[in-house]
Order: sequence, then structure tokens, then C-alpha cells
Amino acid sequence: MSYLGEFEHIVVLALLRLNDNAYGVSVRQEIEARTDRDVSIGAIYATLDRLEAKGFVKSRLGDPTPERGGRSKRFFRVTAKGVTAINRTHEAIHRMTQGLHGIRSFA
Repeated sequence: MSYLGEFEHIVVLALLRLNDNAYGVSVRQEIEARTDRDVSIGAIYATLDRLEAKGFVKSRLGDPTPERGGRSKRFFRVTAKGVTAINRTHEAIHRMTQGLHGIRSFA
């Protein structure tokens, strides 16, 4: 049974938000905009590679573009196994926070 770590969780949520436009830079921008947290592109790619090795995400190369000097962007999507992991992680967090008093909100 696999759970996502904190940063893996954030990266997978960014992928889900970005749908077909999820590549390293867009994932970084989404995370920084929504969490107000500076993130290195290296941390993004290391996490994406780890998530892909676990089978939680899958990547594909887009078409080469002149703006990128003929290089392709690597796009990512969440797999069914990744959706299961994020749901399992959300459920675990929900169970762990049930009954805690004095906490404003977890929603």
C-alpha cells in the first residue's frame, strides 16, 4: 500500500490541475502560485522521475518547438495507480485529523 509524501502529494495535485499542460515549468509555476512556496525545477523533475518510477505518473514527449531550440517538452499525466495513491493519502490524512480539536480547518 503506497502513500504519497508531502511534496509528491503537491506535485500530483498540480498535475491533476494542469491536465494536458503538465510539464516541469508549468508544474513549478502552479505549485508556487498556489502554495506561495519557492520550488527548484530540479526538485520538480526529481519528484516527477520518482513518481514515474513508482508508476504514479507517466510521461510523453511533445513535438519539438523552435522556441525551445528544437527540443521537446516532457509532459506528465497521473496514472490510475497515482489516483489510487492520492485518494489513499487523502483518506489517511482525513482519518488522522478526525477528532482533533482547536484546529481551524483542514478542508
